[in-house]
Amino acid sequence: MEKKKNISVSIFKLGLLNAFVCLSGFLLLFYFGNFKIDIAYLLLSTFICFITGFLILYYFYYVSVTKKINFLTEKIRKKFLNKEIPQKHDQLEEEDGLAQLEERVDDLILSREMELKHFENLDSYRKEYLGNVSHELKTPVFNIQGYVDTLINGGLEDDTINVDYLKRAEKSIDRLINIIDDLETLTQLESGELQLDMDVFDLAYLIKDIYAALELIAAKRNIKLELAKKYEKPIYVKADKFRIRQVLVNLITNSIKYGKDNGTTEIALNYLNDDVIIEIKDNGMGIEPVHLPRLFERFYRIDKGRSREQGGTGLGLAIVKHIIEAHQKSIKVDSEVGKGTRFTFSLSAAQ
Repeated sequence: MEKKKNISVSIFKLGLLNAFVCLSGFLLLFYFGNFKIDIAYLLLSTFICFITGFLILYYFYYVSVTKKINFLTEKIRKKFLNKEIPQKHDQLEEEDGLAQLEERVDDLILSREMELKHFENLDSYRKEYLGNVSHELKTPVFNIQGYVDTLINGGLEDDTINVDYLKRAEKSIDRLINIIDDLETLTQLESGELQLDMDVFDLAYLIKDIYAALELIAAKRNIKLELAKKYEKPIYVKADKFRIRQVLVNLITNSIKYGKDNGTTEIALNYLNDDVIIEIKDNGMGIEPVHLPRLFERFYRIDKGRSREQGGTGLGLAIVKHIIEAHQKSIKVDSEVGKGTRFTFSLSAAQ
């Protein structure tokens, strides 16, 4: 990526150029006009020209131009990019109004291009979604039907299968209930019917609590659940604690299910402006780039057979995305095949 020029450096160069032009003018007058100019006076005049030119340019940019640029930048951010995840480099580099405006416009163009592409594919996605819903619901229903028919037609008296088939039917019923519950949650989130119970809580403590609950599941595959730091001091956020627990449990559980044996899942927390940035990464198999844009869609599965074997409803990441968006934030995913996956989202830090 091309490095953007710093506006302060550009103004400084223009100031030097102005001083050089003034110096050249004095030297031409001295050479062709037979004027006697004192060297000290010449240097002082050149310095004054440089300072004057620099201050005029600096004032013009920062007073007359920067205000308008910053206003437009913030307007674009609030109107179109209000859910974006803050970037860490924003605090580490000098802010450049023109560079920020260019970045916002680029983000806006990319966002609109993605929306346009999404709308173009909407019809095919709708058909695929309906097919996926039908398949996800039919699978447990057909399983239940098969077990019940077997039991009715004599299996109930067979002690070798009756209890086993009843347990299998119960498992399919539970799966069906989970799908319906998740669909209902998604509908409520999308329609705005589900009201968030906003509260201030210690995010680091919540993560440690979830790690403790999932430790046995991770141990079965010898996967380590780690924190980037000890986080001995509380990290307070303002959010719906129950829903954020749901988000974290889903993302951590996925990293265990689809990670590699003897792997690692790590969570990092960082303050940035008025937000806390949460990163959940693993060193698992990774996700191919072709799947990333559709990863948060309902019932979208990368490996359909393996996903169903793991017992998921196919709605977990869709619910995660909608919960984060209900908090007026966003979530993104980065992945590299063979190296692992990282989910990143932000929450409002509590004062």
